[in-house]
Amino acid sequence: MVTRALDVVLLGPPGAGKGTQARRLAEAFVLLHISTGDLLRDEVARGTAPGLEAKAFMNRGELVPDEVVGRMLLRQLHSQQASVGCVYDGYPRTTAQAHLLDGLLAELNRRIDVALFLDVPDEELVTRMAGRRSCPACGSVYHLTAHPPKDGANCDGCGSGLVLRDDDHDGAIRERLRVYKAATAPLLDLYRGRGILREIAGTGTPDQVHGRLRDGMRSVKR
Repeated sequence: MVTRALDVVLLGPPGAGKGTQARRLAEAFVLLHISTGDLLRDEVARGTAPGLEAKAFMNRGELVPDEVVGRMLLRQLHSQQASVGCVYDGYPRTTAQAHLLDGLLAELNRRIDVALFLDVPDEELVTRMAGRRSCPACGSVYHLTAHPPKDGANCDGCGSGLVLRDDDHDGAIRERLRVYKAATAPLLDLYRGRGILREIAGTGTPDQVHGRLRDGMRSVKR
């Protein structure tokens, strides 16, 4: 029987498969999947007050400040869908964001119950991301081995030629990983110090990784 909300942070480097696994966890445990990227795009598209504020920063090529994203998160957390708990997909990314999320949850007498970290070796991450191909027209994403297009070069949906994004080249990938580690190491230490960090091997099939994530949540009580 559910007695309280369950809040789960899913962390991992670029290419670790956070989006896929966050959605599966949310479905398995009947939680709301929250991706701040999706949330930001939705608020901008709907022209909400924080969305318009965020758009102004984005139009100037600047990062959207944490406090603006925080206002979007707060409204989401007060929704009926979030009352059972949430899986936070790749958020927070810094200790400052972690403390901001702590404060938002504290207003609801909630806390982060477990932080699951998908650990994947750098070389595998490079291989995964270097194999990605994107459709510049409709935004569909493929992978040359895991999810190849039918004819190998064009989008299955709209027929446009697929491209390798600039940030999926080897050098760019390694720089993204370096920046990620520098920002995230203190965050992992924070959750480890609270005794709620679970480090999960992110290699293998999606089903195998999902099974490990579920095992990592066994000690969490609702």
